[in-house]
Amino acid sequence: MEPSPMNTLLTVQNLSVGFGPTRTPVVRDVSLRLGAGEILALVGESGSGKSVTVKAILRLIDHQGGHITDGSITLGDGTDLATLTERQMRAYRGARIAMIFQDPMTSLNPVMSIGAQLVEAIRQHDPHIEGEAKARAVAMLDKVRINDPMRRFDQFPHELSGGMRQRVMIAMALICEPEILIADEPTTALDVTVQAEILQLIRNLQAQNGMGVLFITHDMGVVAEIADRVAVMLHGEIVEQGDVSHVFNAPAHDYTRKLLDAAPKFRDRTAQLYAPRTDAPLLSVHHLSTRFPVRSGFLKRHSANLHAVEDVSFDLHQGETVAIIGESGCGKSTLAKSLLRLVPTQSGRAYLDGKDILELEGRDLRGARDNIQMVFQDPYAALDPRMKVRHILTEPLRIRGLHQTEAASAEAMAALIARVGLPADSLDRYPHQFSGGQRQRICIARALVLRPKVLVADEPVSALDVAIQAQILALLGRLKAEENLSLLFISHDMAVVERVADRILVMYRGAMVEQGPAAQVLSNPAHPYTKRLLDAVPVSHPDQRFRRHTGTATTTAPIFPVGSIVPPAIWERVTPDHRFRADIPLL
Repeated sequence: MEPSPMNTLLTVQNLSVGFGPTRTPVVRDVSLRLGAGEILALVGESGSGKSVTVKAILRLIDHQGGHITDGSITLGDGTDLATLTERQMRAYRGARIAMIFQDPMTSLNPVMSIGAQLVEAIRQHDPHIEGEAKARAVAMLDKVRINDPMRRFDQFPHELSGGMRQRVMIAMALICEPEILIADEPTTALDVTVQAEILQLIRNLQAQNGMGVLFITHDMGVVAEIADRVAVMLHGEIVEQGDVSHVFNAPAHDYTRKLLDAAPKFRDRTAQLYAPRTDAPLLSVHHLSTRFPVRSGFLKRHSANLHAVEDVSFDLHQGETVAIIGESGCGKSTLAKSLLRLVPTQSGRAYLDGKDILELEGRDLRGARDNIQMVFQDPYAALDPRMKVRHILTEPLRIRGLHQTEAASAEAMAALIARVGLPADSLDRYPHQFSGGQRQRICIARALVLRPKVLVADEPVSALDVAIQAQILALLGRLKAEENLSLLFISHDMAVVERVADRILVMYRGAMVEQGPAAQVLSNPAHPYTKRLLDAVPVSHPDQRFRRHTGTATTTAPIFPVGSIVPPAIWERVTPDHRFRADIPLL
């Protein structure tokens, strides 16, 4: 149902946007209406024009070579934002209409502390509460579920995880209580429990302030969970718009049906059937611990340790996919980096093909790394922007001294990019000339250059839209079958995990609290933390959104004084292959 004119906060009428001297059209004839207390979801694949549309609303395209060539952007009081000067727009941005950007690292100032950036936003729009600015900023950090907000207040963006940086961006957008919030993929980098709480936070603020939300996402589960209405974009145009239940139940456009069909749905399929393995594991990890020093006081003495990974043990067999799940900060990525020796470990063993990779040095370590490669979460940050794809792919061979003739190298690289589904002219292009999904394919190709036996995939599809997600997962599945690869798959998306995993490892506060066959862990979770994770998964249809309850919980960082002795793990068995930690309660 369209909002009535009486409670309309924003009206976009026949908006068209062009770029460059010729004003090449990118967005054409877009019309949207946003009401008070309403969430309008704008969905579509990468490149459909979603982000350009919302940046045009805030007039941010003016600084990127963009031009509003037609249409109006009218607030509830009649102000047409399309006609305002840059100086006039500053009074509206942040105060009346705020935006959460997709990439927090490029949106946060790297030389200012988190607290300073929050306080700056308050001073800009609410200078009369100068004395309360710090308390209000700390309270907002706590509200978006950042642990230890007083300590985070003084930290810098590079000291926080990707999920925490996204929460800081959400706090900055909400701190001045705008009447309109534009959220561009705000929960992409967040785990399911924090995502559920952020969505609930947005709902609560709507109830308190009548705030309207324009929510951009590629996650149809989030749309089903939160949206009142949905607008579908394709090639810069709105192709379908309507009440969310009607669009989900009876999509009128073929593209909408394609998006709904491509979206992975949790518990919509049977997880991988698991047959116990009797062969020797390819990777065997025993009691691995990784700790980071915590310094305090005026002299910054080493007073405590962050137990990022504590006493973790598991096996990975050839051709198997083991998924690691858990909230942001639980130790998933640190565990992966520990196995590749990208961070120093405290203790433990990790046998790869019979050799303890944690004990190797120099040439032996480089040789062992040939057999274990990693695909990182952010493909753009993982690729050198100054290198062409050809050099990105041949660099691992050059470092290892595995030189080939120029002709043989060119032939091998052409075959490799063809295998990962990239166009033939990709080798002579730079990373910025590719889409996000294509950049992730380049990362996968680079990881496969040395023909590894183990591929560690750290959130490889979290930032990709649903159609590209399906393509990347299908690619990994095909490569796994062809190469008999073993996959260590890190993810917070339970629908994706259900689709790809043979076994699941659940991490909580640095420790492994449950492990077992995927079908058993997902259908019969034993640890309270696993149950909380599964309860927080977004629903697959809007008619189901009120049938569950997810409480909020604060997970503190596992910081212990120097010299603390961690008691040995106590495991209880659910089945011979499924067990959980009985000695670790849910905090």
